[in-house]
Amino acid sequence: MERGETGEQGGAAAGSEERPVRFGLSARLLWLTIGFVMLAEILIYAPSVANFQRSWLSDRLGVAQVAALVLDAAPDEALSRPLEDELLRGVGAMVVAVRGGGARRLLAVTDPPTEIGRTIDLRETGALTAIAEAFSTLLAPTGRPLRVIGGAMMEGARGGPGSAAPPAESGRIDFVEIVVPEEPLREALLRYSRNILILSLLISCITAGLVYLALHFVIVRPVRRLVHDIARFAQAPEDRARIITPSTRGDEIGVAERALARMERALEEELRRKRRLAELGLGVSKINHELRNILTTAQLLSDRMAGAADPLVRRFAPRLVATLQRAIDFSEATLGYGRAVEPEPARTRFLLAPLAGELADLPGIALAGDEEEADPEATRLHLAIPDDLEIDADREQLLRLLVNLARNAAQACAAEPPERRRIDLSAKRDGSVVEIHFADHGPGLPPRARAHLFEPFHGVGQPGGSGLGLAICAEIARLHGGAITLAEKPPGSTAGATFRVTIPDRP
Repeated sequence: MERGETGEQGGAAAGSEERPVRFGLSARLLWLTIGFVMLAEILIYAPSVANFQRSWLSDRLGVAQVAALVLDAAPDEALSRPLEDELLRGVGAMVVAVRGGGARRLLAVTDPPTEIGRTIDLRETGALTAIAEAFSTLLAPTGRPLRVIGGAMMEGARGGPGSAAPPAESGRIDFVEIVVPEEPLREALLRYSRNILILSLLISCITAGLVYLALHFVIVRPVRRLVHDIARFAQAPEDRARIITPSTRGDEIGVAERALARMERALEEELRRKRRLAELGLGVSKINHELRNILTTAQLLSDRMAGAADPLVRRFAPRLVATLQRAIDFSEATLGYGRAVEPEPARTRFLLAPLAGELADLPGIALAGDEEEADPEATRLHLAIPDDLEIDADREQLLRLLVNLARNAAQACAAEPPERRRIDLSAKRDGSVVEIHFADHGPGLPPRARAHLFEPFHGVGQPGGSGLGLAICAEIARLHGGAITLAEKPPGSTAGATFRVTIPDRP
């Protein structure tokens, strides 16, 4: 009941931490699409408005050229002054002038301006200059006349075929020059810009709507579904019904859905397995606690049996004592592994050789060279560690690692003849890494133990062992940023098993 309440509280907490999405992916895509389309329209608008102004002015120049041809071809006094003014008003120009045959002639003038605001020569205007001139027209103050120069628009104006009446004096027209008020051009540009703006907004909205709908159904909705499924699974990761059902899509979202489904299934199975192991571990701890008390009592009774006069009892009593001792050791190791969590190493630099020498104080292990005081049945410890070799590690944790390896090695050598009961411990520094080699001369490890060597309760190499010693060694080495591995036996070596421990210095 407590666990369920905790899960509900965790789900509620996770839900309360979620903030509502105010500017979601769909809205961002919509506004980004509108912005990009408008930017594209602006890039298109600049040359188009310049082209519109050029066309507008070219049309006026063309009409002015036609008017110039008419006025020039008419007999003297054939056109009255009001008719000439009407012709110029149709052109929309204040002044019309032509140049041909090396002479510049003013054909007509109506309301001549006192000053000219700007001059635009269409013969020499490039693309960038045309754009600048168009924006100058849009932003220019009103009431300024504009001088426009352009080449001859018609072949007939040059005296070629189709020329009805070339100018009498020159026979050809080189260019036409007009002076027009700038306000009509500015109004035309503003109307054109307004139309472009309305059209751009319409295109942007239609394009953004289509892109929004496409992206919403192709990307946004599946992504929202993924987010919803992840949040829903996070509230109760042990509920198999909350695992996402992936779609059949073949794109990246489909790959993400299938990967998420695999991850959620693996996580659900792992959590379910860990929950069962936790419940089992609690029961095993209680059993071990009671069993240890029972075994301790049985050990006391077996010790008293060892002093009995019956030869049969005295013969089997040591075996019974050893069996009970292994059972007690197994119970204590199991309780210790389930109860203890390795802390972060308190690393210091110290000499490794004195620490390794403390292994000789363990029961059943004697330092090689102390033959007089050592037990003849003990396993000899041969050290090959330089006296000045320093290691950067937690001293207590490293000692526990070496003690576990030494006990395993002594147990492996217990069944060997006294001359083969030997442990070789060597170390060297390779740059910033210290390598420790720990070898015994026992029978070696069976294949069953090699498969799960550093897993608790799996890598059992000796009868009655728990497999916790090497698991603890691996955890200590990992906390130091190193590793422990089973080294390959070199050819001709008599060693049974050799472990290689690497401890790197702190960065």
